[in-house]
Amino acid sequence: MLALWYSPTTFTTRLESVQKISRIINSSSPVVCAARGPRPRYPRVWKTNKKIGTISKSLKLVERIKELSNVKEEVYGALDSFIAWELEFPLITVKKALKTLENERDWKRIIQVTKWMLSKGQGRTMGSYYTLLNALAEDGRIDEAEELWTKLFSENLESMPRMFFDKMISIYHERGIHDKMFEVFADMEELGVRPTVTIVSKVGDVFQKLRMLDKYQKLKKKYPPPKWEYRYIKGKRVKIRSKHLDESGGASKREEKFVKEDDSSGLYENAGQSSDEVDQYEVAEVSLDKPSESIRSSLAT
Repeated sequence: MLALWYSPTTFTTRLESVQKISRIINSSSPVVCAARGPRPRYPRVWKTNKKIGTISKSLKLVERIKELSNVKEEVYGALDSFIAWELEFPLITVKKALKTLENERDWKRIIQVTKWMLSKGQGRTMGSYYTLLNALAEDGRIDEAEELWTKLFSENLESMPRMFFDKMISIYHERGIHDKMFEVFADMEELGVRPTVTIVSKVGDVFQKLRMLDKYQKLKKKYPPPKWEYRYIKGKRVKIRSKHLDESGGASKREEKFVKEDDSSGLYENAGQSSDEVDQYEVAEVSLDKPSESIRSSLAT
């Protein structure tokens, strides 16, 4: 009967070779070539600058439109040629380009690119409209910003985001257009949109500036500053004491100062302000039974 026997020497040599191979595979050291050294790495002979990512495309778009003049046809033609060979509208690329222009505070280009995007029927979101509204306000085109606000408010009466009210109140507050600011605040209350601390502080400052302390007291009582606020620190939600309490304390001191001045020398007598000028700010007194003119006009349309 034929039998095969392996000598112990050959068996041990094979086992040692297998162990060496397993050590090389499991180790994190570089692969050793036959010349007992690391494998040589040759530099690339060619270099390419062709990248197809959305970031590089957005930067390319920004560079292309920055070299142009402010003529509408020239800018729109350059944007059309940029997307001529795209199978789909590059919405992400355009959004990143708008963000880059916003960081550079190039408001004219933001207005042009946003209007061109909306004319193509793309990106019709509230974020795009807010970017356009902010750019119009920063560029000083208040009439166009009001026209855009009126259009959005009439189309989205019950679903208007709070940031639009905040933006319009900030625009009117910076330019001293108090009557329109009170109208926006009245519409905000009638629609049940709770104002932020920033909005309440701006409206309250105008009430104090106009010596309308009774309305300031009603506003302060209706919307007191929050005692606590939440912030995210290293990915965790942390409850901290609100900083607006100190601001409200300072506001109360200013109010006491105004009260003393009013007791000594009448509220509006020495200032020469008539009752008709005070009545124009009565729109801030919100009555839920009687909607404002802007809401009634939007409901009628």
